[in-house]
Amino acid sequence: MGKQKWKPGNMLYPLPAVLVTAADRQGRTNVFTVAWAGTVCTNPPMVSISVRPERFSHHMILETGEFVLNLTTERMAYAVDYCGVKSGRDVDKFQKLKLQTEPASEVGVPMIKDAPVCIECRVTEVKHLGSHDLFLAKVLAVHTEEAYLDRKGRLRLQDAGMLAYSHGEYYGLGKKLGTFGFSVRRRKTGK
Repeated sequence: MGKQKWKPGNMLYPLPAVLVTAADRQGRTNVFTVAWAGTVCTNPPMVSISVRPERFSHHMILETGEFVLNLTTERMAYAVDYCGVKSGRDVDKFQKLKLQTEPASEVGVPMIKDAPVCIECRVTEVKHLGSHDLFLAKVLAVHTEEAYLDRKGRLRLQDAGMLAYSHGEYYGLGKKLGTFGFSVRRRKTGK
């Protein structure tokens, strides 16, 4: 069976489904779902999110230049979907979903307490691309839930039941198939 040619589109899946928290200069906060988020650079640590200008949080991020990426788990799937389809103009999603927050250390934006990892970000550049604006941001701090650290202090997100988004559907991540470099690592012989 062959491949069908489709019109150009964004088919880079699966993606992390993150909850982004934002605040405006008056201190009003919002949480919304972003699947178009990614790593940009290691040194300095940078990430990006793509947001439609009509989204309620867009102006908040423009005003303050800050946001928090809150990684999500399978247990958070309902909240992730709800925050992607409901607008903060119409409902206080923190209250409606009983999402507990905690203060960030470097930005004036709340973090979501149930998120296994929260990444504090400061915008360095905004690129107006068409349907979405790309916010490039420097990572200022990362907060990890201690429950997902092993005895050596390594983060074990595989124990959190991380959530992924693929073409309109949510999935839990599957089983581990290998570790970085496993394809070239020398195998120990039974001698």
